[in-house]
Amino acid sequence: MRVLLTGGAGFIGRHVHTQLTAEGHDVLVLDSLRNDVHAKRPAPSNDLVIGDIRSAEDCQRALSGIDTVIHLAAKVGLGVDLDDIDDYVSSNSLGTAVLLRELARANLRHLVYASSMVIYGEGRYDCDRHGQVAPGPRRPEDLDAGQFDPRCPLCDCPLRPGLISESAPSDPRNAYAASKLNGEHLAASWARETGGRVTALRFHNVYGPGMPRNTPYAGVAAIFRSALERGEAPKVYEDGRQRRDFIHVHDIATAVTTAAGALPHQPPFTAYNVGTDTVRTIGDLAAELARAYEGPDPVVTGQYRLGDVRHITATSAKLRNELGWKPTLDLRTGLADLLASGN
Repeated sequence: MRVLLTGGAGFIGRHVHTQLTAEGHDVLVLDSLRNDVHAKRPAPSNDLVIGDIRSAEDCQRALSGIDTVIHLAAKVGLGVDLDDIDDYVSSNSLGTAVLLRELARANLRHLVYASSMVIYGEGRYDCDRHGQVAPGPRRPEDLDAGQFDPRCPLCDCPLRPGLISESAPSDPRNAYAASKLNGEHLAASWARETGGRVTALRFHNVYGPGMPRNTPYAGVAAIFRSALERGEAPKVYEDGRQRRDFIHVHDIATAVTTAAGALPHQPPFTAYNVGTDTVRTIGDLAAELARAYEGPDPVVTGQYRLGDVRHITATSAKLRNELGWKPTLDLRTGLADLLASGN
């Protein structure tokens, strides 16, 4: 099939491009090459359209002859600085809206949308007395006192974190999360109105070769790696016990191409969590990276950011069961691949 890959010059996009090509698909990339992501610009090529998804003209240029669109283009990061809130809304929400409008005008009906596990806010929690509960935002006074885990909103007892499923309610806690969820809602509306098919993939924490370096928009794995390459200890916020699921970018790429191939047989809108189903902590990641780079041990700082969630891990059973996808790299093997790649 002929695929338009928005954001295809970025970290995840380059791996998805490689996977699509390996599977025999014809790929065209639409990327704005924004300066906060692309310190080094790719060479011009016939399969790259330099343009902005917020531009109807750029979208129209890229959509000619396309069968399926994989929409990765976005402003990424935590979105905890309100100075960036308008850029998140413009790049992610408005950009997705313009792209969807042009898809409708071009009579295109197949879309894979890159979403994120951050739309859930905090993950699943169970109270021994009250069952499954949804904790509210953590209080600054608790965080200042080193009480990082949320407590039951009904009895103030400790909670047990668990795996969240796609049916869980959304609760975005920052601008990036809100913009990603808005994109899901816009895409679902587009599917209803056009008879299209959308698969939203809620990525967990992605790492691997080509991760962005030395940028505030990088993920925690990239931040830790940059510190180690400077000979510094990774600085771990809170107590390092925040639960996450770290997934190698190659496994993300195969999930994307699997979802794209299944689109003709999917409902109008489907969402899948994409992770390894292996719970690790941010402290685990820092320690594994320090070991791989033979660098200094991580330092737990006790610092926090109000926009962060404590625990978020989801089950990817739906994606495994319905589309037959599964991850292939555990954290240690994946980090060894990152180290061996040198980039």
